[in-house]
Amino acid sequence: MIARILMPLALALMTLTPAAAASPDQQRGKTFALNNCARCHSIDKVTQSPLKIAPPFRTLHKRYPIETIAEALAEGIVTGHPSMPQFQLDPDQIHDLLSYLKTLE
Repeated sequence: MIARILMPLALALMTLTPAAAASPDQQRGKTFALNNCARCHSIDKVTQSPLKIAPPFRTLHKRYPIETIAEALAEGIVTGHPSMPQFQLDPDQIHDLLSYLKTLE
């Protein structure tokens, strides 16, 4: 009887722990990526990018130095791949997104 009650509770806690462990800036970065990048890029540790030519975020640190990514985000990325929209982030958004990207390393 106790196992029937505790098992669903334990499963729920295990699912919530990673989200609860993320800092506010990591959460904001993930939300930014979800709203602005996930249409083309994989923004997690396992899935494929919806757009094949868009690199998964989990591999960006292997392809580019983090300082280069920060600079590109500040100056405005004009092209990463042919269908990538042009955008420019403010310093807080850059910090949040980079904080999230570091969780994927």
